[in-house]
Amino acid sequence: MLQTGNTDARADGKLLGPDDPAPFEIANGEGASRVVLLCEHAGRQVPGKLGDLGISQNEFERHIAYDIGAEGVARGLSVALDAPLVLQRYSRLVVDCNRAFDSVDCMPSTSDTTLIPGNRALSKAERLARYEEIHVPFHREVSRLLDRHGRRHRTALVSVHSFTPRLMKDGIERPWQIGLLYNRDDRLARKLMTAIVGLDDTVNAAFNEPYTGNDLTDYAIPVHGEKRGIEHVLIEIRNDLIADAAGQARWAEFLAVAIRAAVSIKGEAGNAG
Repeated sequence: MLQTGNTDARADGKLLGPDDPAPFEIANGEGASRVVLLCEHAGRQVPGKLGDLGISQNEFERHIAYDIGAEGVARGLSVALDAPLVLQRYSRLVVDCNRAFDSVDCMPSTSDTTLIPGNRALSKAERLARYEEIHVPFHREVSRLLDRHGRRHRTALVSVHSFTPRLMKDGIERPWQIGLLYNRDDRLARKLMTAIVGLDDTVNAAFNEPYTGNDLTDYAIPVHGEKRGIEHVLIEIRNDLIADAAGQARWAEFLAVAIRAAVSIKGEAGNAG
């Protein structure tokens, strides 16, 4: 029998209990690279209070719950680049840490045709608890790391994600292997594209595919990238390419070479602001 968890307020008024993991994990926090890595959809944890959100365990294996393979690639990049990495531990179905609070996808009641009973008819207090105890601490830690890192380096921010080859809701094939997302500032995206094509011009890479960066459907780009004026890019990798450890290692190695080349390119090609 599926359990959606007890959504009544705990005696201390908190969502997360002592047995729940922290919202973030830092890997290689003292890394010497000027690159800082994020992986906002790494984990599939659900606070004990919320049970399983009313969905089967099989749903937590799908792309709706987390970015398949992204954590492995991000960790591989962190090692290869000697770059600090901030990972999110909770499922995007609990709260999406790459969405603004007002975004419908921040706590979706439906995700790619799957109903999420534990997210239906959430009260304002329930939404705020998830946001304030998971989303806010994660991004506070990102800001803290970027503040410290920026005192020593000209920081380049790289967020690592993955996407499914097709959505169930439309069945349209997504042929790209890599998507480079940006909003107002395309400097690092264009440098990285140049580096990717230079390494292997058979890679099917595109700008702003299968999503377009914007203020409502992204958080790290506008808040940590654009507001700081630092170079940044969100990398989307098709998840069938990185579903296993071998694929994750292969693409981490390839992207590490490309990122290293991109952040070494002189000048400020593209648009900022």
